[in-house]
This record gives sequence, structure tokens and C-alpha cells, in this order.
Amino acid sequence: MQTATARRTVGDTPAGGSVLGFYAPKGTPRPPRVARAEGVFLWDEDGRRYLDATSGAVVTNIGHGNPAVLQAMQAQARKVTFAYPRFFESEDSIALADRVCALAGPGLDRAFFVSGGSEANESALKLARQYAVVSGQPGRWKVISRNPSYHGATLGALTVTGDASAHALYGPMLRAQPKVAAPLSYRVPDGHSVESFEAACAQALEDTIVREGADSVLAFILEPIGGLSTGAVVSSPAYFRAVREICDRHGVLLVFDEIMSGAGRTGRFLAAHHWPEARPDLVTLAKGLAAGYTPLGAVLAPERIVDAVAASGGFVHGHTYFTNPLSCAVANAVLDEVVRQDLVARAQAAGAYLKDRLHALAARSPLVGDVRGLGLLGAIELVADKASRRALPVDFNAPARLTEHGLRHGIALYNRRANRGEFGDFQMVTPPLTASDAELDLLVELLERALADLHDEVRGRGLA
Repeated sequence: MQTATARRTVGDTPAGGSVLGFYAPKGTPRPPRVARAEGVFLWDEDGRRYLDATSGAVVTNIGHGNPAVLQAMQAQARKVTFAYPRFFESEDSIALADRVCALAGPGLDRAFFVSGGSEANESALKLARQYAVVSGQPGRWKVISRNPSYHGATLGALTVTGDASAHALYGPMLRAQPKVAAPLSYRVPDGHSVESFEAACAQALEDTIVREGADSVLAFILEPIGGLSTGAVVSSPAYFRAVREICDRHGVLLVFDEIMSGAGRTGRFLAAHHWPEARPDLVTLAKGLAAGYTPLGAVLAPERIVDAVAASGGFVHGHTYFTNPLSCAVANAVLDEVVRQDLVARAQAAGAYLKDRLHALAARSPLVGDVRGLGLLGAIELVADKASRRALPVDFNAPARLTEHGLRHGIALYNRRANRGEFGDFQMVTPPLTASDAELDLLVELLERALADLHDEVRGRGLA
């Protein structure tokens, strides 16, 4: 295994222009500078190879450097890169809308394309609000979400994000929205089983709707499979049925944030397809939809909502790059590859294989307390003590430390600390859907090496 080369620090360049300067003070080591990427690997400018164990930020579903997608990108760029959709239709945007809606299935009949996940969630909530107004329910504006949760970094998306640390910083700029507990599966409150806690979380939703006033509640937004906020928690069909019934009973729209879980990652095109009895009213997509080849997100909605809004004069919302023809052409090419390589089925099979390997790793590692997820949307939970499920100290920031150890071993790991670790420390394990079994084996091998180094550090600091 190659040893790490000397790393630059923030502020080394005269201009000090690195984006990292927004995230870390001068003197902080810079991450490796990427030079190229292919398949499930990236190489830095010094020639060191890294296995992309988390698809970047759970984005590169079809791997890096796909020739067919790059060819489609070039072909579209020769034709037209930008045409404002209020003035011109795009063949590729129409084709993409038809295709995504067909994959999503009945009841999600229209698509609205934006530049990413935060925009998609804000667009969905604004669409829901305008629909309420034009359908004679102007009193509905409150959006209930879960704690913990993550729905984006813009102010509107942050309003419905369940992250106390982020709200402590930006709270004065936000209009607080109601939160209910997310049904965690590893750290459940005393006196509860996983099943009873799920039931309590569903009941909390109904209680909150009643307390807030049902005629004031617009929507309930949730991640059907948790991302970094909960570490890939998968809830039972009973929970989803209860949520759907509660929303129906009170006229509340159910919104599934499938920014991470959509586009095939869980072994279905939508995670919602795992629970057909709890079909959402609105769905948001991003990340794997264009697989990192271009910025793209989407809102999927039923005709009844879109037609009502359109008849009222149109959707009072939009961004410069919404329904961009270049991005739509690229996303069509990505979906071509998803279909050609049968990657949705591959995600299901590879996810089961990887989960078995991670469970074996957890049995060997004193730091891995839980393995969970669905398809190739998975995570491990890091602990100081497996028997008591005691978390590592907050100030230690175990996920960030694991990432540092991983880079030395040639594995790239993505994490974003939610709620400063209040609900646990998670490491996502979400490789590209194209990963072979041999590459998944290598992923587990490199992850185990990084965990061993982390364990040495934990013991050296007397934290375990």
C-alpha cells in the first residue's frame, strides 16, 4: 500500500482560493487533488488510487467516466447547451419527463427539473403550497418533518431539516416548522422496542397535526430511507401504512424526499416502490438521477396537483437553469445505462452481498455497532462500546477521523455530521451500482483497515 504524500495546507497558494478555505482554517491539510476517475475509482495528481466507497456524496450511481454518457454530453453540447424553458421546449426534457414518470409509476405523472436536491425539495413544498391556495385551502402552510432529518442546505429546505445544530446557527433566519421523532432502529428510547417506537412516532405525527390544527398543515416530508441524518434507517411497512392513513385522514400531502434513495439505489427505481400501500403525493429526486455527470434534481407530482396549479396561471416558481436541455440529455443517457446494465436489479443483489460482508466485518470490529440499509444505500454505526451501544465522544468526531484514516488506505468515504452526533455517528457505505463483487470485497477490506486505525486511535486516547 502506498504511503501518503505530503499534503498542501489551506492558504499555501498566493490567492488562497481553495473552496476548502470556506470550511477549514488556514493550516488545515487539503484533501487529495483529484486528477481522473473511472468506474469505482478516483486517482489524485500523485497517482494514488481511491475506491469511491460512497459514490461521492451518494451520487455516482453508474460510476465515473461512462463513455456513453460522455458521448451524449458532447453531442448535446454541439446542439444546444441552454434554452430557457419558458420560451423553448427541449426534446430531451420532454423525453426525460416521460421516462422518469413512467419509471415512477401511476400517480406521479409530471416532472419538474431543477439543479439539485435542495432546489427539488423547496420546489415540492412551494408546489404543495400553491396547490393548497388554488384549491381553496389557503390556511394550509405548515410542513411537518422528522427529527433527525436532512432535506437540504438552502434556507427553505433547512427549515424542514431536523438538525438542532444547524438551526442554532440559522434559526433567526427561518420560520420554525413542526417536527416529530424519526423512527430510529438502533437507539430507541428506554421502554420501547423498534416496533413500538415506530408506532409511537406515527402517533406523534397525528398528535402534531391535531395540535397544530389540521386545516393549517400542508404536508409531511420524510426520507423513506434515512440518509446521513439517521444512517440508512429502514422502517417497517406498518410505519408507512400508518403515515399514509394519517395524512389521508387529515388532508395532508405526503412528500418523499428520495434525493439519496431514488433512481434505483435501493433495488427499486423509487424507495417508495417497496411500500406501495403508502404511495406519496410528491417525490423529489436528485443525486443518482444524473449520477454526478451534471447537476440535476426533479419533483414528481400527480396531474391533479399540476393541472390545478397550471389552470390558476402557472407555477409561481423557477430558476435560471430549471429544465436545462444539456442536463436533461445527460440524465437520459444515465438512465440508458441504468436500463442497459440492469442496475436496479444489480443494486438489490449487490446490496445483499455487501450487507453480508459488512455484518461479518461488524463481528470482527469493536467499533461497528450496527449495519443497516436497503440495496446499496447502507451505513454502519460507530460506537465506543458494542454491548452498551455507547457512542464515541462528540468532540472526537469519529466519522471525520475515519475518513482521514480511509484516505491513507485508498478508500474515499463521505460523511456529514448531523446534529453533532446526538443520534449516533454513521458512516455511509454506498458504492456505485456498477461495483463488481470483487470491488465490494476490496471496499470491505479497505474499510476494515481504516477502522483498525481508528480503533488504535480510540484506544490511544482512552476513549473505549
